[in-house]
Amino acid sequence: MTWYWETNTNFLFHSNFFPILNPIKGGFCFLTPTTTASFQNKIKHLAIFDKISCMNNILVTKEVTKYFGKYTALDKVSLEIPKNSIYGLLGPNGAGKTTLLRIINQITYPDQGTVWFDGEPLKTEHIAMIGYLPEERGLYKSMKVGEQALYLARLKGLEKDEAKKRLAHWFERLEIGDWWNKKVQELSKGMAQKIQFIVTVLHRPKLLIFDEPFSGFDPINANLIKDEILNLRNEGTSIIFSTHRMESVEALCEYIALIHRSEKILDGKLSDIKKAYKNNTYRVRMAIENGPLFLEEVGVKFNMTNAGYDSVEKQVDFTVQLPSDDSGALLGYLSDKGKVSSFEETVPSADEIFIRTVQEKGIDA
Repeated sequence: MTWYWETNTNFLFHSNFFPILNPIKGGFCFLTPTTTASFQNKIKHLAIFDKISCMNNILVTKEVTKYFGKYTALDKVSLEIPKNSIYGLLGPNGAGKTTLLRIINQITYPDQGTVWFDGEPLKTEHIAMIGYLPEERGLYKSMKVGEQALYLARLKGLEKDEAKKRLAHWFERLEIGDWWNKKVQELSKGMAQKIQFIVTVLHRPKLLIFDEPFSGFDPINANLIKDEILNLRNEGTSIIFSTHRMESVEALCEYIALIHRSEKILDGKLSDIKKAYKNNTYRVRMAIENGPLFLEEVGVKFNMTNAGYDSVEKQVDFTVQLPSDDSGALLGYLSDKGKVSSFEETVPSADEIFIRTVQEKGIDA
């Protein structure tokens, strides 16, 4: 029996056939009656599996691809973003992060692949269930702050009285109540950022998307917004946090995906990824009489780096990398030599994991 795909239409042809949906390539395939029952059974199981996956996640992308002319902005990017989580979409500038966010917000559309939102294929009505704070900020500079915030809240579908009530709550919460009658052009960049943050979260969407949300904030206000993001997660909102500043994700994100040169190169639970990338490296601090001699001994027995000796306190600090996970033997050896005051395994940062992943995959950074 010979089957072949017609590449332009995703149809499978045969002389004796009738159509049935193909779950792998999309479109319809054509099966003989003798093969239909078993194939339909496989399709049913695949459909159930896909449905469960999509229902357990607020957002699922499947092999999403986007071209701009001959340039590939996204190359078969598949993600599963769990409900009620903070998901870090990480990568350098130009990696494709913003293009993916615009597809989720239906500002643009994928050339290939599918997007599911809360268990359903992405639809126009889902826009009202998403709050998006883009990296490129935009407020009408000549409008008063309160007037503009109210206008944007109404665009989100809120009634005027309800919008005023919610705005009053957030203006007080972020300590900007006296800005209501100021014009936007009178505000600093950080102040304008607060207004845009408020109008992004005001309609209480199921999914919030923040693209470089801390840009323009001083450290105090950056921490304030970080705390509000965590509060929103605790209240049940799902959050996508996009940034190229990987140090920002450590205290926020439970899950991450690394995108580099249009491709997803790593994704998963951040704690699991860190465990997978640990390399049996330990930072040690201990009190010992003859520090220099001891460090020389450690350097012979182990792969030691970053060694230092405080002659006043008679303390040594150093890092040891073991060939295997045998920290108990190392700690026992050190305890026999002196008083160990600190012994901790070093866990790689998101930035270190990104660099290592790029190197392992042989991708130019």
